[in-house]
Formats: sequence, structure tokens, C-alpha cells
Amino acid sequence: MNEKEIAELRRRFRPEKSCISRIRGCCVNEKKELVSEFDQPLGMLPEQEAESLLAILKKTLSGKRGRTLSDVEFSTQQVLDSDEHRLLMALRDSALGDDEAVHKLYAKIAENVFFEGSYMILLAADRYDVPAYGKDGARSEDGDEVFSYIVCGVCPMKLTKSALGYQAHERRFRSVGSDWALTAPEAGFLFPAFDDRSANIYGALYYSKNPADNHPELAEALFHAPLPVPSEVQREAFSRVLEEAVEDGCGCEVVSTLCGRLAVLAADAKEEGGEVTVTKEAVAEVLTACGVPEERVAAFGAQFDEAFGAGAVLCPDAVVDTGKFELKTPDVTIRVNPERTDLIETRVLDGVKYILVRAGDGVEVNGIGVKIR
Repeated sequence: MNEKEIAELRRRFRPEKSCISRIRGCCVNEKKELVSEFDQPLGMLPEQEAESLLAILKKTLSGKRGRTLSDVEFSTQQVLDSDEHRLLMALRDSALGDDEAVHKLYAKIAENVFFEGSYMILLAADRYDVPAYGKDGARSEDGDEVFSYIVCGVCPMKLTKSALGYQAHERRFRSVGSDWALTAPEAGFLFPAFDDRSANIYGALYYSKNPADNHPELAEALFHAPLPVPSEVQREAFSRVLEEAVEDGCGCEVVSTLCGRLAVLAADAKEEGGEVTVTKEAVAEVLTACGVPEERVAAFGAQFDEAFGAGAVLCPDAVVDTGKFELKTPDVTIRVNPERTDLIETRVLDGVKYILVRAGDGVEVNGIGVKIR
């Protein structure tokens, strides 16, 4: 699923836009016991509460691909004959009406989630009449694709503090006791994947709030399919490969050129609804353009293959953070628009290393406009 397809589904999580008629779920205590189940019709809830529940489920589609969101791919054998895929299909095809399948999912999650304290499992099913678009880009409501899917969120429960509240209708203050509050999901998934704006039962989208801890035990139990390596881990590996292979050629200009190029490509792709990928050849092209010796470029290619595999394709965020550009010394941090890395250069003056930032008008120091003379 690309960013545009994820955003299209995210927009559905409003009472007036979705076909979600009910929310199913259960509460799991710290002993991994299912202590309470519910099947709540959304139409029976006050509007604000219905919106809040959908907003929580919507968070399972938040963040960036390669970081909080990971594509899951099922093998052909899994789709043809596997317990994990049969369970997901039973949940999707019954729109969560299959009680046995729902209870199996609850048990599987409870056995493989390791949170401190209690948490809530939330489940919803939706049917999306996917609109078609003409060649002129005009939207038509008469699309022939109906995308049926389920979404699940695993949300920790936190005990709120007691406080003093004011009851307007009584015109008096009252003590408001502590209570268990539902928080944003730590993990979740969507099945099936929404690829090319159509259902793909060979895929799912997995969510983890913390990319550094993506709850691999839960993902393994749900899908029995490997998750992509977290982008932070890939980024560390890429940085190590670049530094070791290019050696002295890994200067500020080389890295800033690479980051700037990826940031521009990512921004253009987001505007057009496409995807950007990073290959060994694309990075080698930047290194060559920056004057890195041929033998160092070849060394980078060899180490890239060793670290990621021959023909590997990476997400830009697995190489650099395309949303920011930051230079650090032990005492100074400089942040630059990632699309304007051309403003940075380095020089050695009288034997001293300097980072130079080209400045125009509008320079401020602690919010005070200053003049550079």
C-alpha cells in the first residue's frame, strides 16, 4: 500500500463516511485474562463517543510506511491453506459476525502481547464502495469495486488521577474519581491490503506505534510472515556502509547532496501519489556526481549488497530522514530545509574546519531580526 491509498482509507474513519456499524472488542488484564467483551453498535453511542472510537482505530493507519506501518506479504501456500489466513478471511468475510473467529483472534492477541497493565482489543469491519476516476481525473461514484476489510487496534488502558470537577447543573464542585481510560493503540493491523485501490488478500498492513519495538511476537502469531526490518535499523546499517566504504570521500557535500535529492524526490512523489525507492545504483550515481573515486563507489556497492542483499530496494526513510536535515557538532546543531541542502558547504580556513550556511534576508536570533554586515 502506498501513502495515497492509506490516506484514502484514513478519511473514512468518520461516522458519516464509514460503513462501520459496530465496534467489537474485549478487555485483557495484566494476567492475560479476557475479563470483559462487548459488541457496541455505533448508532447507539453519542456522536462524540462514536467519533472518539473511530479516531482511535484510525491511528492504526497513522505514521510513515517503513516506520510505524509495515507491509505484510503472505505466501501463496499460506493463502491456499494456513490457519492464520483462514482466520483473517473468516473475520473479513463475516464482517466480524463469526463469534468463534473473533474469540480465536482475542486469544491469539492475549497470548502474544506483553504490555504492562490492562489493555483493550478493538475490532471494526467496513465496506468501502471505491469511487472510480475518469481519464480526465473527474470522480465518479459509480465504481465497481467494493473493498471489505477489518481493522484491529490493541490499546493500553491507563488509570486517570482523581481531580476536582465543577458540575454546572448543580452549581457546585465535586470530586471526580479515578477511572480507566483508553489510550492510542500500541499495535494493530488492517486486512486485506488496499493495493491499487483494490483488495489484496496476499497482503496486510501492520501498525506499531514504536518502530524500535514493533512487537514481533504479535506479528508472528497473527501472520506467520516476516516483518520488514525497521527503518531505524536499516538507516544505521546504511550509514555504516556509506562511512566505511567511501571513507574520506564521505564529506558534508556528498551527504547533503544525497539527502537533498531524496527529499525532493519524496516531496514530488507525495504530491503525485507515487512511491520513491532507493537502490544501490541511485546512490552510486550521486557519489560519482560528487567526485567520489570509482574504487570507493565500487566498495560501496559491494558492502551495500552484503548488508541488504543483491538487488535490494530501500524506502528513502530507511536511508535518511527525508523530513529533516540536521548537522551536529558537540556544541552546535544546525537544522536546514531538506530541500535546500545546497545552502550548506564546508571549508578549512587557516587550518580550522568551518560549516558555512548561505544566508539571505530574514535572519533572526532568538526571534530578533538581525543584520549581517
